Amino acid sequence: MRSNSENFIKRLKRKKEDALEYTYDKYIPLVKGIVCKVLLRFEDNGVVEECINDVFLAVWNNSNKFEGDEKIFRSWIGAIAKYKAIDYYRKLMKRTEDIMDSIDIEEKNTLEDEIMINENKKDVMKLLCELEELDKQIFIMKYFLGLKAEEIGEKLGISKAAVDSRVFRSKKKLKIKANNIKLEVV
Repeated sequence: MRSNSENFIKRLKRKKEDALEYTYDKYIPLVKGIVCKVLLRFEDNGVVEECINDVFLAVWNNSNKFEGDEKIFRSWIGAIAKYKAIDYYRKLMKRTEDIMDSIDIEEKNTLEDEIMINENKKDVMKLLCELEELDKQIFIMKYFLGLKAEEIGEKLGISKAAVDSRVFRSKKKLKIKANNIKLEVV
């Protein structure tokens, strides 16, 4: 028996994979729209995709707690997407702040210093956007989400050594590009 609009909730509660596939196919536009709206600032499809996957994992894991019909289900999955995306946003902002705080360890900054620091933060985000997609995903997972190389390798289907070497090369590229930015400013 395949899932359809009348039975997918019951089948999802019974952990039938075709119900999850049906749910994914039907609600991916809604979930992706919500997640993208919240995480738009980071311009990173890897984080968006990871968040979307977490939304559907939460739906799968918590389907037995859902009570209601298809209209209520739409609201329920929308709420899950919203709060997962907000969680990701908070994590990314916290990581960004931690990285930026470690970069500029100074006592008291003047207004001019604050303006320069904000410009530097923008430059760092621009530099990250210039990396290849896989390198950018790895860099964000490692430094913004705090994942270990083994975890990143598992998620992306590559070895720990490949993750480490990509991180090393990405840091090297970022350093060169950062130095070029400094030269252009001077």
